[in-house]
Amino acid sequence: MLSDRPRAVLSDLAAALAAALLVLTAAVVGYVIEHRDGTLFVSAAPLYGHWGPHAGPGTAASVAVAVAVVAYGPLLAARLPWRKLLAAVWGTTTVWTFSLALIDGWERGVARRLTTRYEYLQVISPVNRFHDIPAALRDFTHHILLHSPDHWPAHIAGHPPAATLTFVLLDRVGLGGGAWAGVWCITVGATAGVAVLVTVRALAGEALARRAAPFLVLAPAAVWMGTSADGYFAAVAAWALALLALAVTGRRPRTTGLASGLLLGLTAYLSYGLTLIAVIAGAVLLLGRRSRLRPLPYVLAGLTVVPLVFTLLGFNWWEAYRLLVTRYYEGAGGVRPYGYWVWANLACTVLITGPATAAGLRRAGAAALRIGAGLVPRGRTAREHLPGTAWEHLPGTAPGAEPGSGVAGTGVRPALRPAPLHPAPGTAPRLAVLVIGALLALLVADLSGMSKAETERIWLPFALWMLAAGAFLPRPRAWLVAQATSALLLNHLLLTGW
Repeated sequence: MLSDRPRAVLSDLAAALAAALLVLTAAVVGYVIEHRDGTLFVSAAPLYGHWGPHAGPGTAASVAVAVAVVAYGPLLAARLPWRKLLAAVWGTTTVWTFSLALIDGWERGVARRLTTRYEYLQVISPVNRFHDIPAALRDFTHHILLHSPDHWPAHIAGHPPAATLTFVLLDRVGLGGGAWAGVWCITVGATAGVAVLVTVRALAGEALARRAAPFLVLAPAAVWMGTSADGYFAAVAAWALALLALAVTGRRPRTTGLASGLLLGLTAYLSYGLTLIAVIAGAVLLLGRRSRLRPLPYVLAGLTVVPLVFTLLGFNWWEAYRLLVTRYYEGAGGVRPYGYWVWANLACTVLITGPATAAGLRRAGAAALRIGAGLVPRGRTAREHLPGTAWEHLPGTAPGAEPGSGVAGTGVRPALRPAPLHPAPGTAPRLAVLVIGALLALLVADLSGMSKAETERIWLPFALWMLAAGAFLPRPRAWLVAQATSALLLNHLLLTGW
């Protein structure tokens, strides 16, 4: 799957070109439709935003981060000890996301994002409609429909109340206002890539996780991770799946299974659409050990906690969702043409995942075709097939020791010398299953018709998993340049709505 033969490379380029043509077609057709009858309700189809070339305080920083990741990312991903790599991924992703947001300036890019008339902070200031949380939850469904008294702003009505409660609780602990809300979403959202790496390592081996790391950092999706609340939702969902992966591969199945269930339950009360995370969770279960069903009772026990609490407090999830569907068709969702958005949404996905992901998905599809012969034998995890990590052990270094742990008997830490990160046999199809699971969840959301436009933020929880397909690509620096260029052009040429 990591072949750099000319035919394979040409196929990768063809996949990226096809993705670019899809975006171009969506832009041209969208322009025609919007200027003919105005039914798309977007000014920069297929994205929600409008044309506005600009630069800002984050311009220099974002370019510097991009150059640094392209130049040193693959090498550091191979050299750093695992825990330090995870910390580096979180830190660099946070800086990358903040720098992109600051291209629009602090006020527009961070502090005011979550204070507009559609957003969560509208119900906190100037009048706090959640001062009595139990009463607000009991009354929540009475304000979803557009014709209801004091109807909720779009995002409050469009999500279960855990989303709004997050910002209510931040306000109560002294972190109120748009600036703190933006910082929360960026900082927490940046951990999503770490969760994906933990999952990939548990299910498909450390070599592929290390190869995926730079692609998860330098993602065009960061344009919308800062500071959309969907970035925060994506992180919660990602950690739920990461803990599930640890549970089904034997890492403290009771504790990690229970924690996974708790976060899965919370995920369903952050966004109705994130119930489709169950598709990716199914892929995780499929890739677990032979004893993969052992932690399920703990997962299910954890899964009941958040729904039970909200139900006892008076919130009816099913009734709220039924009313949301009605409200969706009362507004722009009832006007936007399904025939356009059902494929233009996929163009949005190309823009948030980048050309490298299009090429990586092609390779993932090829790996999936070999799934019958490629899966790791029953009862063993992918990591057990991978001795230690994909490193050359320097003379005198204990076999299986983590790189940089020192020469045996001396305590001296030798210079690290990375070996090519070639995945162990059978691990590529395993990663393909995970990536394709995310793609399937996204396609189900697309076909539902409940995601017409604005999917560049709504589908972040699915798109982040697809970024891991970059691990299949040889010569990663060239693809990382393409990813960074996509993000920088999008943020400098468009004033995005989120």
